[in-house]
Amino acid sequence: MKKVYSLVNITKAKDQEAVQSICIKQIQFNDQKHEFNKRPANTGRRSLSRSISRSSTDSYSSACSESSEDESSPRDKLQATSKGLSDFCIKNIQQTEFGRREITIAEQEMPALMILRKRAGGEKPLAGAKVMGCTHITPQTAVLMETLSRLGAQCRWAACNIFSTQNAVAAALAEGGISVFAWKGESEDDFWWCIDRCVGAESWQPNMILDDGGDLTHWIQKKYPSIFKKLKGIVEESVTGIYRLYQLSKAGRLCVPAMNVNDSVTKQKFDNLYCCKESVLDGLKRTTDVMFGGKQVVVCGYGEVGKGCCAALKAVGAVVNVTEADPICALQACMDGFRVIKLGEVVRQVDMVITCTGNKNVVGREHMDRMKNGCIVCNMGHSNTEIDLVSLRTAELRWERVRPQVDHVIWPDGRRIVLLAEGRLLNLSCSTVPSFVLSITATTQALALIELYSAPEGRYKQDVYLLPKKMDEYVASLHLPTFDAHLTELTDEQGKYLGISKHGPYKPNYYR
Repeated sequence: MKKVYSLVNITKAKDQEAVQSICIKQIQFNDQKHEFNKRPANTGRRSLSRSISRSSTDSYSSACSESSEDESSPRDKLQATSKGLSDFCIKNIQQTEFGRREITIAEQEMPALMILRKRAGGEKPLAGAKVMGCTHITPQTAVLMETLSRLGAQCRWAACNIFSTQNAVAAALAEGGISVFAWKGESEDDFWWCIDRCVGAESWQPNMILDDGGDLTHWIQKKYPSIFKKLKGIVEESVTGIYRLYQLSKAGRLCVPAMNVNDSVTKQKFDNLYCCKESVLDGLKRTTDVMFGGKQVVVCGYGEVGKGCCAALKAVGAVVNVTEADPICALQACMDGFRVIKLGEVVRQVDMVITCTGNKNVVGREHMDRMKNGCIVCNMGHSNTEIDLVSLRTAELRWERVRPQVDHVIWPDGRRIVLLAEGRLLNLSCSTVPSFVLSITATTQALALIELYSAPEGRYKQDVYLLPKKMDEYVASLHLPTFDAHLTELTDEQGKYLGISKHGPYKPNYYR
C-alpha cells in the first residue's frame, strides 16, 4: 500500500491545485475496504446491504420483526411455546425475545399501569375474570394485557386491525401464556377467522369483553349469542364501537352493561388529541417521505382526532382546510385559523386528504375521480369505511403496491392517487404511537374492567355507561408525577363555594 499523507503534509502544499492532486492521488481507502469486507453478511436480523436498499418507511421494529418475513398465513402452521402452549396463532413464536424488549421499553413510558400493578396486584381485583379482547396488538396493549393478568385475569386476544399487529409482540405474549390470534397483514378472511378462533374455544368462555371497534361484540352476537348470558360487561374504546353499542341499546338488544371509554375525558382529551397530533406526521413520513411545507391539505372532521392532525400539519407549514358537518366543531376550526370548506370545492387542488370522522364514505369515488395526480389519501379514524374503497375495486382502475401499506390507484389516463394502509388507521398501520398517551387510555380501560367486574349486581343495567369522573381524575393523577407536577389543594371554603368536595370530582358527569 502507498504511503498516506498526513494532514501536515497536505497543508504544506503550495496551492489549492496541489492539495487536490495530493488528495486524489495519495489518500487510499484500502484499509477501510478491507475492514468493511470483513463484516458478516447478516448483521443482527438483516444484512447491511438490505439495510441500505430498504426505503425509509421501515422503523427498526418493523424491519426486524415484520418486513423480512414471508407473507404466507400461519393458520396451518403448528407452533408451541417453550412451555408447550399451542393455543395461539401468530406469525413466528421465535420472535419472542425481540417482542419482550419492545414491551419492556413501553413499560417505561406507561407509569400508571405500573403503579396499578403495585397498588392492586396483591388484592387481585380481577381474580376469576376471563377477559376476551380485540384491540391493536402493540407493545402498549401488551403492557395492558399483562397488567390485567397481574390483577388476576385470564386473557385471550385477537387483533382489531389487519395491519397494526406487531408480530414480535404477539410472540412475546404467546410465550407469556396469553392466547393470541393475530399477525400483521391478515386478509379479511384471516381477520374473522382469528376472532372466531378466539371466541370459539369450547374450554374457554369469557365473562368480560374489551373491544376496540365493536368487531368482537358483533361476532359474538352473530355466532355465539349464548356467551352474553355469562358476560358481566363490555368495555369499548372506539367511536365506531360506541355507535354500535348505542344502536343495540336503543333497539333493546344490548344484553349486558357496557362502559363507554371512548367518551371518557382521558380518552378524548389525551389519546384522541395528543396521540394523533404526534403520530399522523410519523405515519405520513414513513410511507411517502412527503414534505409538508406549503402542501394543501384537507382534514375531514374537527373532533379531537381532527384537531390533533390539524395542529401538527399547521406546525410544519402545511396549508390546512377542514370539512365538518357539526356547526360547533366548524366554528372551533374557524376560530383556530382553519378554512372550513366542502371537499368538492377544493379536491382538484389539494395534495393530501385525511379522514377523521368515524363515518362512512366521507371520501367517495366522485371526489377521487377529480383529485390531482399524486394526491395522498389516508384515514386517521378507526374503521376503513371513511374512504369508499369498494368504488376503487373496478376493472378500469389498476392497483400497484409500491411499499408496504402504500398503493398507487391508477386511472386509465395515467393519473394516480396514493392510498395508505388501504384506508385503515394510518398511525397504527404505518408507524407507531406514543406509549405515554396510550398509558392513559389503557389505565382507563383497566379501571373500567375492574369497575364492571366488581360492581354489585344491579348497579349497572343493560345499557351504555360513562366512566365516573372520579376515575378519570384518578387516571390523570397517576401520570402527573412523571412531570413532577404538584396539584393545588382546595380549601374547605373553596370547595363549599364551588359546591364540590375538595378532593373531587371536579367536573360533572356530563363533562367531556
